[in-house]
Amino acid sequence: MISTRRPIQVLPEHLANKIAAGEVIQRPESVVKELLENSLDAGAKEITVVIEEGGKKLIQVVDDGSGMDEVDAANAFLRHSTSKIATYEDLEEIRTYGFRGEALASIAAVAQVTLKTRRSDDEVATVIQIDGGAEPRISKEGKEPGTSISVQNLFFNVPARRKFLKSDNAEFRHIYDVIQRAALSHPEIALQFVSNGEIILDVRPAGLQDRMVDIFGERQFGGMVWLEERSDPLSVHGYIGKPTFGQKTRLNQYLFLNRRYIVSRQISHAVFSAYEHLMIKGAFPFFLLFIDIDPRRVDVNVHPSKLEAKFDDEQNIYRFVSNLVRKCLSTNDLIPATSMDSTGLNNIGLLFTDRQHTPFLGGWGEGMADQAVRTFVDPATGEITGNHPAGGAQLAATLLASPESLEREFDQAARVEQQETQVSPNLESGMPIWHLHDKYILVPVREGVMVVDQHVAHERVLYERTVARFEASRPPAQQLLFPQTVQLSPADYSLFEELHTYFQQLGFEVKLFGKNTIVVEGAPPDVKSGNEVKIIEELLGAYKERQQHPGIDARDALAKMYSCKAAIKAGDKMNDQEMRALLGQLFETKMPYVCPHGRPVVLKVSIAELDRRFGRT
Repeated sequence: MISTRRPIQVLPEHLANKIAAGEVIQRPESVVKELLENSLDAGAKEITVVIEEGGKKLIQVVDDGSGMDEVDAANAFLRHSTSKIATYEDLEEIRTYGFRGEALASIAAVAQVTLKTRRSDDEVATVIQIDGGAEPRISKEGKEPGTSISVQNLFFNVPARRKFLKSDNAEFRHIYDVIQRAALSHPEIALQFVSNGEIILDVRPAGLQDRMVDIFGERQFGGMVWLEERSDPLSVHGYIGKPTFGQKTRLNQYLFLNRRYIVSRQISHAVFSAYEHLMIKGAFPFFLLFIDIDPRRVDVNVHPSKLEAKFDDEQNIYRFVSNLVRKCLSTNDLIPATSMDSTGLNNIGLLFTDRQHTPFLGGWGEGMADQAVRTFVDPATGEITGNHPAGGAQLAATLLASPESLEREFDQAARVEQQETQVSPNLESGMPIWHLHDKYILVPVREGVMVVDQHVAHERVLYERTVARFEASRPPAQQLLFPQTVQLSPADYSLFEELHTYFQQLGFEVKLFGKNTIVVEGAPPDVKSGNEVKIIEELLGAYKERQQHPGIDARDALAKMYSCKAAIKAGDKMNDQEMRALLGQLFETKMPYVCPHGRPVVLKVSIAELDRRFGRT
């Protein structure tokens, strides 16, 4: 709090401009976004974006748009000056990207800016130079029609703001996201992106499908489905991912309103709700949707960066989008639900329908529904959700005891000295063990039966092994017979450069080959042969999402992610020797009872509980 009261006064213009600039220009990405939008509004067909040092040193945007004369060029740097609206009615029917007239004024207040612009019928170009909000210097020179604007030394006169910028790689990724969105929303334009002298993206005019392949590649595009519904006043078209193409993050979700990129929790939820139980827990659908609507029915002036919009009939738009996605999934036979064939256990098939969302696995024919207990399985998680008739659900709850009660039981057992453990079996005795649904390992113990989730058990083993590797000077690596060359996206390659040392500590031997290419020459012994590249890509994707959380510990985060990605999965078959080896490794860990994410690894069903259920007590 300020102890001495000062009189209220009008701030000097240069100080007010710097404060206002902070609302519009938050980082180099903001500059690129505003300049790109100006180029698009100018009708550009070719745009080149050049940056140096993540945009901190230089941002340059060159286009072949309509250009400006000297008067317009000078006025463009005045606050709240714009050619895109003149009346209140124009504000209600915005069809351009920019309209507030704040961008160039804000940029010029916190950077050294040079604008060169020429209309096609002008003989020479107008050049305007402004250093940190100082008086502009105007001159003339020769230039091709269009506009070029360079922004140097962003926040050079606001050191506090510059200090809080992230690393060059992090700022580069933010800029790449903006350029990628522009490339996707305008496939008809040519767009080139150059960073530190290297061409990162260079796409020529194309249709949306070809542009999608250019950006995401053939393999990922194969997991997408076209969606379209055109009506008045609302039309939607684009691509959604197949349920099997689920993403671990929300990063690959693109929504364009009248070709303006926006973020809408409501519409994102409308898409997500249409998938219902089709995706595994923690996965998110890919989508790239274009919503075209009468501008009078939407307000895009509700966010400083114009990233949000307010619809006049949000509920109907929500239903429209959700129903359209459901329809698309249904007509493409992409909604799976497991169901028992009426002939019995030997004919379990995978049905595709838009109606079945309560499938069951294991049971009997329809005629015995009243006498038998059916186990219902959630298709999204694979976990038991209930049984029929009443009573079966309570048994399922017993089988899936809470981690807290389990931990208390284990702690009590650990305190009994020189007594055989109640949960760790004597695997050398040759006692039988069973593999249940290629998911759980069942082992008889002195007081009942122990149930081990093979995935989280292996995850716990790998996690502790990985933590130990980070401390080792030379972690073990298994050489690949044939090194694999991998082309990453520019953003992923930048992130991999940042995490390269950690990947080496994990046991990966990877060379940076330049041009967004890496060569995988070795991998940790835990990684299944053929999965090396997949594990690296999944780790990068998972890390990008975790990066959004402040205070992330890179080593611990990567250890947890790696242990999850490399572990045996539910559905993987294991022979007797492999199961016994896993159990032995599990009970040598420091904490065999929960996985690194807190899920239970071991559960136990006592003989007493089974006796009670069968009426023996």
